[in-house]
Amino acid sequence: MSADRPVGGPGEPAPDSFALVRTRGYVGLLVMAAALGVPISAAAYGFLALVNELQPWTYTDLPRTLGFQSTPPWWPLPLLAVAGLLVGASIRYLPGTAGHKPAEGLSTTGAPKPRELPGIFIAAVATLALGAVLGPEAPLIALGSGAAIWLVRLLKPDLPEQAGAVVGATGSFAAVSTLLGSPITGAFLLMEASGIGGPMLGVVLVPGLLAAGIGSLVFIGLDSWTGLGTYSLALPEVPHADRPDVAEFGWALVIGLAAALVGTGIRRLALLAQPHVERRRVTATVLMGLAVAGLAIAFAEGTGKAATDVLYSGQAAMGPLLANSADYSVGTLTLLVACKGLAYCASLSAFRGGPIFPAMFLGATGGIALSHLPGLELTPAFAMGIGGMSVTMLGLPLTSVLLATLLLGSQGLTVMPLVIVTVVVAYVVSKRLSPPPADASQDPARKEPMTR
Repeated sequence: MSADRPVGGPGEPAPDSFALVRTRGYVGLLVMAAALGVPISAAAYGFLALVNELQPWTYTDLPRTLGFQSTPPWWPLPLLAVAGLLVGASIRYLPGTAGHKPAEGLSTTGAPKPRELPGIFIAAVATLALGAVLGPEAPLIALGSGAAIWLVRLLKPDLPEQAGAVVGATGSFAAVSTLLGSPITGAFLLMEASGIGGPMLGVVLVPGLLAAGIGSLVFIGLDSWTGLGTYSLALPEVPHADRPDVAEFGWALVIGLAAALVGTGIRRLALLAQPHVERRRVTATVLMGLAVAGLAIAFAEGTGKAATDVLYSGQAAMGPLLANSADYSVGTLTLLVACKGLAYCASLSAFRGGPIFPAMFLGATGGIALSHLPGLELTPAFAMGIGGMSVTMLGLPLTSVLLATLLLGSQGLTVMPLVIVTVVVAYVVSKRLSPPPADASQDPARKEPMTR
């Protein structure tokens, strides 16, 4: 679907990239996208509802059921050990690799085969529900694309490869339709991560946007019916931000540089640990889970704050962190960045999930810590931290700007110039610090064992 194709010799007319749009088949593709948006977004809603229910049940309700008055300080240890066992076994023994490797970035290439979907589902639920520091976006993208192609091929087994790629993308759009706060943010994420450009962008994007729009309506309808929420990234209250000044533009350079250094360190350490985890998949994943639990316990014991500040993706914790930022000292925030960052690193190297929300939480925490310094307000610091860390971990500058600004509502427009400067600095510096990508096909240590 690349737009970088020959346009013919001299005198020959350029090919019409939009000829497909004028065909009856494209109208059928749009109808298919609309039809797929309903079941896939409903399934995505169920997936997020399941994870959202399992998190408090396993961390709070289960200890009380077992006779404890409250959650014991050591409770994250068995929780993360079970998570490591389930994830490691899913990767080792089920078909496929239970999803893509999060340490290598957000992957949107290639829909999984139907037989790989159970492994992706089990590993994702264990990762997200039991405390590993990863988010739901990557499993939703994989499950949405795989389920879409599976459903269509039940009716049309001879689905062409190009049409299958569009159908898979449509399923991904529907699955993450409201997760990032808006269908537009999800669309930009998938568009930027996939690398589709040129005239073909509109051809592929329109069915995806249609599926995402319908998916958003399904999420709203299910929220109205169940009262469980839409599971969308949102902040209920954002402090007022004044118009940016020269000092804050200077801070944008500092925060961009700091985010690039911290984020690149996390990624490189995770990539360094990943081959060692893969050699002893089940045992090493359990050990990484115990490391995450140990970091959460150390933070809780050292600060008196909740261990859940370190555990989980951080999606639901960003709002309370911003609202209660006055209750966190600079030392506590610094320790939270250190413990959450190391837990994020361990999770990237061993578990299965997405890198977006932990990166946002780390950036937000670091920004709040820096807001105690002269010349930097809370809301701009919060937004710049999110943008800088997001682009370092994702490598997607446009999506990172949107994540950091749309999240803040009307205040996002005020701080957007600062976020843009931060994202540009962090993007350029992180690319300069990162080694060139190696050919994974020539590196046996980076290959996951396939079906046993």
